Amino acid sequence: MKPMRILTLNCGSSSVKFSVFETSRILIAKREDRNLVRGLVERIGQDPSFLRIRVSGSGEKSGYQRKVIAAADHTAAIRVALEHISESVEGEIEAVGHRVVHGGVKLGRSCFIDDDVEKEIENAIDFAPLHNPHNLSGIRAIKELLPGVPNVATFDTGFHRTIPPHAATYALPRDLVQKHNLHRYGFHGLSHRYLVFRLERLLNRSRDELRLITCHLGNGCSITAVEKGRSLDTSMGFTPCEGLIMGTRPGDTDPGLLLQLMIRENMSVQEMETLINRRSGLLGISGVSNDFREILAARARGNENAALAVDAFCYRLKKYIGGYAAALEHVDAIAFTGGIGEHVPEVRQRALEGARAFGIKIDPAANEEAGSSECKISAEDSAVQVWVIPTDEELVIARDTARCVEDLRMLST
Repeated sequence: MKPMRILTLNCGSSSVKFSVFETSRILIAKREDRNLVRGLVERIGQDPSFLRIRVSGSGEKSGYQRKVIAAADHTAAIRVALEHISESVEGEIEAVGHRVVHGGVKLGRSCFIDDDVEKEIENAIDFAPLHNPHNLSGIRAIKELLPGVPNVATFDTGFHRTIPPHAATYALPRDLVQKHNLHRYGFHGLSHRYLVFRLERLLNRSRDELRLITCHLGNGCSITAVEKGRSLDTSMGFTPCEGLIMGTRPGDTDPGLLLQLMIRENMSVQEMETLINRRSGLLGISGVSNDFREILAARARGNENAALAVDAFCYRLKKYIGGYAAALEHVDAIAFTGGIGEHVPEVRQRALEGARAFGIKIDPAANEEAGSSECKISAEDSAVQVWVIPTDEELVIARDTARCVEDLRMLST
């Protein structure tokens, strides 16, 4: 089948990240699918809003361009993005792939979005109240702006549906667990999937042979143990609040402590939800910011709380890496991605300190030089390869969308 133009959308509360890919099963197999456009609409609902767009290739249209635009809502933002895409890329958009954070109980594999699927995404809002509503906004905007074009949902929770019961189960009464579907769902699945794909290529080995630890470290952070290409365990759980310390989320926290806070501070459920989603994590410890760069700058000025935030972040990450190395029993490679994972050498170095027991040795010079491109930072005599890999969730979305469309076309012939 001929290559398709696939638009990908990742809708946040005040932003829309978009890309256009040329892809197909044949191009995927050859690893020759191409990105044509990448862009971001920022400050949706504010005046002014901004569009950043980069068209692949050479000439005047290559490189990121930043423009002031009007984007009162997601539909307006996507309309502007589509206008700029049509000016830059020949051919029609043949399908749209949407990042959906939570597929709820029923949705795991990428699938076409019909009324039933849209309803299930809506039903999963309680699981991901900060994300799914905005994902739905993008879906509904495309249905209005590109009527008749197929829409495909790809789920961050989907990759983690292979986690075995002993790792996914919470030690709570079974009747409540079953009634409310309480188990580890996991998140950042599209990013972890991409890291597995790249490590398979970089190590030149089948994923069925590999045991990996993948670390997505940004404002949201998660770490996953991967065995034979499947998620074995992951740090985020029923919600994205569990696991590593994050920008504004606390990660692992004694639930009794939270109950005590609610009693002592006379806090409502909504106030507690705000505390654990928006006021905790690096921001809560440092009192400075959720931005790691600003925390490092504050530490350099002598801020002890900022120094504590860095120490706690690195220690929690180190604990998880050690725990997953033990769970896997053998590790072939570790990958770091995300804003912190790619750009803060100290975090990578401190997270792997003392890991020689697992055969992990870092090349200090390579670690310091790593940046925005794929780079191996492990020493040549390290038994475990360690890589910095910029993630590409949009490529995963585009490929899944292309596969869904091609499967439908084959059924129609």
